Amino acid sequence: MNTDSPEPRRPAIREYKTGEIVVRWEPRYCIHSGGCVRALPMVFDRTKRPWIDPSTASADDIARVVTACPSGALHYERLDGGAQEDPDATITITPQPNGPLYVRGSMKVFDDDGRLIREDLRLALCRCGGSHHKPFCDGTHEEIGFRTK
Repeated sequence: MNTDSPEPRRPAIREYKTGEIVVRWEPRYCIHSGGCVRALPMVFDRTKRPWIDPSTASADDIARVVTACPSGALHYERLDGGAQEDPDATITITPQPNGPLYVRGSMKVFDDDGRLIREDLRLALCRCGGSHHKPFCDGTHEEIGFRTK
């Protein structure tokens, strides 16, 4: 084993691009809610590598689905002059049954020391207390059987 150089790190943000749109995925924030897979299975297919293929649907359809991603793990950039994602006019917080808080709007999240740790338009925040990526949800609520009722 060669110990002279560290293993290459996987990129924090992965990009999938066509001439019309770039889809960015941040695995660290993905809670695998599955909305993207259900809405556009030809684009988002977890059984394929790469699992995102933006060449199989229109940029408009992809943008619509990406904007619905509750955790902010998916984002897009239009390269064809199409509309970019705009933040919701107000910040909304919607508790999910037995799951995280979905937050939408233009927001910043700071740590205990006042350092900015995330700026986004969509977030899934942990409310079960078990996430290993607090304050963000990491899906642990499913593993620990978190129930709100």
